[in-house]
Amino acid sequence: MPVSDCLFCKIVAGEIPASVVHRADGFLAFHDINPKAPVHILVVPEQHVVSIADVGDLTDAERAAMGPFIARVASMVGLASDGYRVATNAGPNARQEIMHLHWHVLGGALLSQSM
Repeated sequence: MPVSDCLFCKIVAGEIPASVVHRADGFLAFHDINPKAPVHILVVPEQHVVSIADVGDLTDAERAAMGPFIARVASMVGLASDGYRVATNAGPNARQEIMHLHWHVLGGALLSQSM
């Protein structure tokens, strides 16, 4: 169920524009508007889920599709051959800014050792 004040729910619904990379299997991938690497893609479930701690709220099919979807997106944007980082934050101490589960897919250069 979409949450009316959630930025990512609004992007999923098409209410806010985004540079979409791919949409399938209950997920949406789009370019981050404040990239931390030459390539920085966000992957979100279409269903509102707060964080990885709540991934049980996704369907079995969505949970099964999540990893392959992220890998497919990384390949689509040219990151598969040289490598990439996938990260998610859960909660305020991890600096999760938008309370909708999202994966950062980062690459396109040698990334920092720090997370």
